[in-house]
Amino acid sequence: MRKTIATGMLTVAMGLGLAAPAHAKTPLAATDAPVDLSTIGSLIDATVTGQLARDKIPGAAVVVVEDGKQVLAKGYGVADVTTGSRVDADTTEFFTGSVAKLFTATAVTQLVKEGKLDPAADVNRYLTTFKVRDTYPGHPVTVQNLLTHTAGFDDNVVGAAVADPSDVPALGGYLAAHQPPRVRPPGTVTAYDNYGVALAGYLVETVSGEPFAQYVREHELAPLHMDATTFAQPHPAAIQARLAHGYRPEGNAQTEENGQYGAWAPTGAGTVATATDMGRFMTAELTGDSRLGTGVAALTQQQHFTNTPQLPGMGYLFEQRPRNGHPLLFKDGDVPGFHSNLALLPDQGIGIYVVYNGDGRDGVAGWDGKALIDQIVDQYVPDTRARPATVADPNAATYAGSYISDRTSHTAVTKAAALVAAATVSANADGTLTTTGLSQNPDAAAQRWTPIGKGEFQEQGGQDRIVFDGKGNLFTTIDPTIDYNKLPWYLAPALQQSLLYASVVVLLLGLLAFPVIAVIRRLRRRPAHSGAARAARVVAWVTCALSTVFTIGFVSMTSDGNAFNQTLMLGSASLTALLALNTAATATTLAMLAGTAAAWYKGWWTRTGRIAYSVLTVSALSYLFVAVTYNMIGNPLA
Repeated sequence: MRKTIATGMLTVAMGLGLAAPAHAKTPLAATDAPVDLSTIGSLIDATVTGQLARDKIPGAAVVVVEDGKQVLAKGYGVADVTTGSRVDADTTEFFTGSVAKLFTATAVTQLVKEGKLDPAADVNRYLTTFKVRDTYPGHPVTVQNLLTHTAGFDDNVVGAAVADPSDVPALGGYLAAHQPPRVRPPGTVTAYDNYGVALAGYLVETVSGEPFAQYVREHELAPLHMDATTFAQPHPAAIQARLAHGYRPEGNAQTEENGQYGAWAPTGAGTVATATDMGRFMTAELTGDSRLGTGVAALTQQQHFTNTPQLPGMGYLFEQRPRNGHPLLFKDGDVPGFHSNLALLPDQGIGIYVVYNGDGRDGVAGWDGKALIDQIVDQYVPDTRARPATVADPNAATYAGSYISDRTSHTAVTKAAALVAAATVSANADGTLTTTGLSQNPDAAAQRWTPIGKGEFQEQGGQDRIVFDGKGNLFTTIDPTIDYNKLPWYLAPALQQSLLYASVVVLLLGLLAFPVIAVIRRLRRRPAHSGAARAARVVAWVTCALSTVFTIGFVSMTSDGNAFNQTLMLGSASLTALLALNTAATATTLAMLAGTAAAWYKGWWTRTGRIAYSVLTVSALSYLFVAVTYNMIGNPLA
C-alpha cells in the first residue's frame, strides 16, 4: 500500500502525450508465426464438458477469434435448470461481470482521444455535483488513476447490488452518497477498485452529457453491431427473454442467485452479452478497429502503470498477464452465479472468451475459465524460452511472514476474510521460498520459488514470478491489480486465529458455567451476593451470549462462500443484526472491565471466582480486539 510511484512508467510522445513504457508493443497485429487452431474445438469440448460435470456448473459459452475472424463459438449445458433450455453462444445472454470494465476503459479513452478528458487531470475538474475528498493534499486522483486501479480508494462492495433492476439508483447519486475513504496516495500501487471504475464511467456521463449506458450503446456497441449486449437496467425485453439464470450448487441441486444489478454499471453491474458479441469486441480490440476511434484500442492496451519495472502491469483496465513468454491481456468478471474470463494474445491475433452461469463447488467456476485459457495457450502458443538462471538472494529469509492483499477493506466486514485468506511466505534452507495464498488455482495452494535476481523469484514448475521491493511489498504476475503488504507479527492471521479461538472457547464455557453455578448456589442455599456483584455476573453472561451467538451465526452465514458473496453484494438484515451483537458486546465488555476492578477492590466472590471472572474479561477483550481489527462490528452498510 505504501510503495513509491513505479519507475516503469516511462513517457513517450504518443497520441495525446500519454504515459507508455518504451518497451511496449503496439498490440494490433499478429507478429508471430500463424497458429493452427484447427483442433481447438475438441480441446474446448473435452475441457468445458468436464468442468460442468465435475464442478456442478449448469452451463457455459465459449468464443475464440483469430485474425479478425470467429474460429469457434459454442454453448454447453443449460441456461435454465428448470426448463432445461440449452446454452447457445449466439443467443444466450450471460452477465459479464467486470469484463464490462473494458467498455468503460474504451469509453474514457475515446473521450481522451477527442480531447475531452485529460488522463493526467484531477477528476474534480470534471465533477459538478460532488467532489472527491482531498485526503492527500497535492495528490489528486487523476483520470488515469481510475483506469489503472491506482486511485487509492478503499474497497467496499457490501450492499452495492440489488435484486431487482427497477431498484437500481442513479450512478452519480450513488457515487456521491457512498464515496469510500482514500486509504493510500494515488499512483503508488495497484489495488483493485470498483468505485474508481464506476467514477470513470460517471466522468463519461458528465463530459458527454449522455447517460453511461446510452453512451456505450451509441459509441461502442452499435458501431460493432453488438446488438445482443446492453448496459441498460432493466434490460430490453428481447435481451431479458434470452438471459441465462445464474446458480450456486447446494447438495445435488442448484439454487438461483440474485445480486447482479446495481448502480455501478461501469464496473459490470447488470451488463449482459452473448459470447459471439464478446467475440466482436475482441476482434475490434485485436485489429484496432477504427469504429471505436483511431488509436483507441492501442491506447487501452498499452502499459500505463506497473508496480515494479521487473513485472508487467496495467493497461487501461487490461491486466498484463503474459503466458509462455507471450504478451497476454486479461480481464475477468464475477457476479453471483456468473463468471467470465477474456484473454487477448495480441501478437497472435487470438482472443478467447469463456463464461459460466454457475459458481461451481467452492466457487471454482472463477478459476475454471482461467484454466481453460491456460490450456489453450499452452497447446497452441507454447513456451520456447530457457528457464532463468538461479541467482542466490541473501535477503531471502527476510521475506518470510504473513502478507495481506491491499484490496482488503480498511472499513468493511470483508476484511474478516484476511483471517483465513492472507498469504504466507516461508524461507527454505536452500534459498528458495514457499508461499501459500497467492495462487488462484484451488488445487495448487502452495507454490515454491527459485531466486533469479534481487528480490525476484520464479515459480518452480510454473510461470509465475514474484518480486519483493524491500519495503514490505510483494508483487506478482498472478494478478497485477494487487499488492501484498507484510504484516507485523502481532497481526499475523495465525496468531489472531489462535487468539479468537481461545477467547471464544473461554466465553462459551462462561455461557454454560454461569447458569450451573447459579443453580448450585441456590441448591446449597448460599447467601446472595450484593446487587452490584450479581449485576457484574449478568453482564458477563450477556457478553458470553453475544459473542457465542455472533460466532455461531457468522460461521453459519459464511459456510457457503457462494451464498455469502450474494449476501455481501445485496446487503443483509441478518448480517447487520449479527454485527450489532458485537457493538452491544463492546458495551458489556467495558462493563466487565469495571466489574473486574470492583471485584478485586471489594472482595466479591472467592479468590477463584475473581480469577475466573478476570479470565473471562481478558477473553472478552481479546475477542473484541479481533472483532474490531477485522471490522466485524457496527453497521456493514454505513
